Amino acid sequence: MTVPSTSAELVSVVVPAHNAERTIDETLRSVRSQTHRELEIIVVDDGSLDQTAATVRRHAAIDPRVRLIEQPNAGVAAARNTGWQAARSDLIAFVDADDLWAPTKIERQLTALKRGGERIGLVYCWYWAIDGESTVTDNQHRPRYRGKVLERLFLGNFVGNGSAALVRRQVLVDARGFESCLRDKGAQGCEDMLFYCRVAESHEFEVVREPLVGYRHLPDNMSSNLPRMLRSWMLVSDEMRSRHPKAAPLLRRGLRLYAAWLFVRALRHKQLDYAGAILSSLVRRNPVIAAWVIAFDVPARWVKRTVRRAVRRWRYRPADPDASMRFPIGELQ
Repeated sequence: MTVPSTSAELVSVVVPAHNAERTIDETLRSVRSQTHRELEIIVVDDGSLDQTAATVRRHAAIDPRVRLIEQPNAGVAAARNTGWQAARSDLIAFVDADDLWAPTKIERQLTALKRGGERIGLVYCWYWAIDGESTVTDNQHRPRYRGKVLERLFLGNFVGNGSAALVRRQVLVDARGFESCLRDKGAQGCEDMLFYCRVAESHEFEVVREPLVGYRHLPDNMSSNLPRMLRSWMLVSDEMRSRHPKAAPLLRRGLRLYAAWLFVRALRHKQLDYAGAILSSLVRRNPVIAAWVIAFDVPARWVKRTVRRAVRRWRYRPADPDASMRFPIGELQ
């Protein structure tokens, strides 16, 4: 492992990428245009079969901060681990190859990390959901959880994605990096959630209350396989329950809430096969939880979604200005 840099201001940015030729150029432009200039940008090409590596090399030819590491396909967790283990800094941020950063993302998080002191191991920020054209589709992510957040994480991944966190290297060491066994078990998808839970077991969180990440939703990204995401969540829940048995009621509630969200999402997109697979997994796991989800959690979530959409239409007439704009990234210097 590379010896960490002594510079407290250097931030290593790890970009795991697999067949990301459609989005990696814009992602790297958003990272390279950060107002905090002391960056080491490590792209880990995880066995891509397209022009991902060629695009990264074009950026590296222009910007010496960009470095490409190529490896056989091993999954997003392994790619992130390769990146942070090769990094020179004690401060490390991750961004997926289809997401975007606002120009002040790292600057704002560094300020929050320094203000919180050594007790803070991870700083996250708000995000806006974006589509394939980088247009904002949802701007409602507003969590405020900070400090000791483990029990709140048991109810759901409020950080929201893998592109929002700035962490200390020691946090990664303590959490044993990202867990690649989820992929080995055919249940990848909640690597972020498991990592955040492991971090929260021994470190405090801080939040920057600004939307500094554009979290892209594409029909073919990893989180689009809803039954697999549920299997992944179950494995995370099992690990946490094995170490925190008193939190079993919270973990059961978290599973219910997540399953209901997945089920409603499947119905909304007319993915009836996914909805059936989700329900089948729940029944095998715990018939009582399955019955509760269908009888109470799904209707409650559907009503909440309907009310929320009605309120948004009323508040933002004729249109929500945030939801009709492209996610802002900076100009390259």
